[in-house]
Amino acid sequence: DEAVRGTCEDASVCKRFAVSVGYWKDPYIQYFVRQAKERKAPEINRGKLARYYARVHGVSYLIQAFLKKTECNCQIVNLGAGMDTLFWRLKDENLLPRKYFEVDFPMIVARKIHNIKSKPPLSKPIMESHSGDSLLIDSHSLDSSRYSLIGADLRFSSDLEEKLKKHNLDTHLPTLLVAECVLVYMTPQQSADLLKWAASTFPVAMFINYEQVNMTDRFGQIMIENLQRRQCNLAGVEVCRSLDSQKERLLLNGWETAHAIDMMKVYSFLPQADVKRIEGLEFLDEKELFEQLMQHYCICWASKDSSNL
Repeated sequence: DEAVRGTCEDASVCKRFAVSVGYWKDPYIQYFVRQAKERKAPEINRGKLARYYARVHGVSYLIQAFLKKTECNCQIVNLGAGMDTLFWRLKDENLLPRKYFEVDFPMIVARKIHNIKSKPPLSKPIMESHSGDSLLIDSHSLDSSRYSLIGADLRFSSDLEEKLKKHNLDTHLPTLLVAECVLVYMTPQQSADLLKWAASTFPVAMFINYEQVNMTDRFGQIMIENLQRRQCNLAGVEVCRSLDSQKERLLLNGWETAHAIDMMKVYSFLPQADVKRIEGLEFLDEKELFEQLMQHYCICWASKDSSNL
């Protein structure tokens, strides 16, 4: 799991760098991630930053749509959340759900808790939104009335469910589950179990999944080989064959509707004035390579909706 945990560090450094050069605003990422020493770490190229920009905006668009539809009378479960800052950003926008849960490996959670405890700009918003008794906090979990951070292994959904319920998960509330580059590190059976658990637990729910797609072509094979060189095994890559195989997994595991689009499509949907702005931040010399990269990632979303939201 060490290499998988390492991807959390990679993603965080990339996001911190993208924010520092103006791709999007995130005043909180600086408290979780040190800035890369050089102006640009060698593996952070312009195409990667634009992909992160599309990912952040695409996922945020779906999350905000869900929050508006439920009028924030819902809960969010961020699976494999890493150093994500969404809770703090939603609080600033007055869009906090009833409760926001984050789950990741205990080692990553311990680090995040340390950052929260030692940095007032992170701890203060949690205290401000908290009501009731004192905060519950130990080395691998933090629980307040609006925010929970839980150390758990997503490959074991019964353990996950037990820990979420201990932190006051409400299965009757409309629930949004978010997984960004998470399912691909599980075997197809383990991700199927997780999706099945989510679909059978919540009567009204939405699942957002961001990960690789079209991985059977030559470009996909090179991506796999590059990760393998870093001892990072994509255990679930066979489900990433196509947009159809991504949708099929969701539908076969209890979700009523499923959609999937590649990141090039997402990029084309973003506000064009803003796209023009970010394309002016740094020169993109290999447009064809950028398009190929974007066609090998996708956003999928599925829903289950007993109350016709």
